[in-house]
Amino acid sequence: QVQLVESGGGLVQAGGSLRLSCAASGRPVSNYAMGWFRQAPGKEREYVAAINWSGSNTYYADSVKGRFTISRDDAKNTVYLQMSTLKPEDTAVYYCALKLSSGNYYSAHNYGYWGQGTQVTVSS
Repeated sequence: QVQLVESGGGLVQAGGSLRLSCAASGRPVSNYAMGWFRQAPGKEREYVAAINWSGSNTYYADSVKGRFTISRDDAKNTVYLQMSTLKPEDTAVYYCALKLSSGNYYSAHNYGYWGQGTQVTVSS
């Protein structure tokens, strides 16, 4: 079993920055790709970013490319999402997830463990 706990969310003005953390426990996640997803009120959960097991490759949704950066620190068993130039449309609950399937990075069904989420609210 793996437990994932997100933190770092909050209220920020448009143009501001936040860094989200996802701390894993239960087993090392160094051999797994990890991803971030988000869900806004009334909308489906959507892919944000992913990082492969070694950290050598990162992937982003077009909506966040150039503004968000995903990274990992396997010594701390933690994955991060640095968010910059935030927009009101980035407002959502952000979830981290551990990828269990060999499928693509952007489909939620390829991820097997999920955190409880952290709220990010961007005011205009």
